[in-house]
Amino acid sequence: MKSIKKLANKSIFKRIDWVLIGLLTTLCVISVIIINSAMSGGQYSSDFGVRQILYYILGGLIAYAIMMVSPKRLKGMTYILYGILMILLLGLLILPSTPLTPTINGAKSWYKLGPISVQPSEFMKIVLILALAKVVSQHNKFTFNRSLETDVKLILKILAVAVPPMLFILLQNDLGTTLVICAILAGIFIVSGISWKILGPIFITAIVIGASLILSIIFKPSLLENISGIKTYQLGRINSWLDPYTFSSGDGYHLTESLKAIGSGQLVGKGINSGEVYIPENHTDFIFSVIGEELGFIGSVLILLVFLGLLLHLVRLALKNNSAFNKTFIIGYTALLLFHILQNVGMTIQLLPITGIPLPFVSYGGSALWSLMTGIGVILSIYYHESKPYEPNKAFSRLKK
Repeated sequence: MKSIKKLANKSIFKRIDWVLIGLLTTLCVISVIIINSAMSGGQYSSDFGVRQILYYILGGLIAYAIMMVSPKRLKGMTYILYGILMILLLGLLILPSTPLTPTINGAKSWYKLGPISVQPSEFMKIVLILALAKVVSQHNKFTFNRSLETDVKLILKILAVAVPPMLFILLQNDLGTTLVICAILAGIFIVSGISWKILGPIFITAIVIGASLILSIIFKPSLLENISGIKTYQLGRINSWLDPYTFSSGDGYHLTESLKAIGSGQLVGKGINSGEVYIPENHTDFIFSVIGEELGFIGSVLILLVFLGLLLHLVRLALKNNSAFNKTFIIGYTALLLFHILQNVGMTIQLLPITGIPLPFVSYGGSALWSLMTGIGVILSIYYHESKPYEPNKAFSRLKK
């Protein structure tokens, strides 16, 4: 009762996470400026900058609407939302290509309603984090003596929720989103309370398998073809990542142009609207190339520092929160953002293979931005409805709430 009265007496102004909103506003301004600059090359007929503003306005309304719903109610709605999105993902697999479910660039991942395209897999990432947070919090609530058996049960529960949407998304030829879900799983596992005696071997095995695949592609691609049936020509994206200049007229074209753009920006860049290197669709996945060319090393680092501030702020919120559900969701969402940032920036500078993963809150896009703002709405809801003060000594102990 005292907790409710304390929350009621707390002014609305103090119940809003203004630091988070300030960071998002900064990224919104950066996004619109860079998208407008990307259009200056004349390769586009549409005004994507104006569209991005409209997407942000709608995303803000989505976040506000979710903020007004308590985390307890969101937790109760989780499995319903999960089921709805699973049906939508299944529909994309079984329905034929139509104007409603078009095939775009070899993938059928969107529902197109007039001028609006909605990608269910984007929203599934957020709902999946909610579902996994609920699984972890419910398991820990009724687990009084942790053991190898209880930890294995929790792993199986997490996989039972995460694997079905991963398979549906992978069957849509969307490897990028599948990898994002793997990153979310890693974050969830870390904060789930599962013993590192179990997690350690799992992570080491995953790293060894990944490294072995990459080494097989580099030194013995025919071996991979014999074992998995993957044809050599299907490894073009990996080969172009390892040696982009050999494949500069094909799969390596985007990467070679990205390296040229970022390198030519040097220390301070060429200035806004002064980009000279042509990169197709540079307002989406390769927007960091525009940043590197026009703002240079210094500008790129400053924008990355904004992202770092956002990630650290989210981690701080997770540390402050005493609810296992809230804490797990925030960490899962942070893992999603971290992977997006590392993968998008890494692929433009040849550190990582190219995937269709946008730079969060900066790249142009409707579904991707709306899904991210949905997650922000959940975090704002946690902040808005949270009434308990910060208790550092109990931040990790009260996992059964």
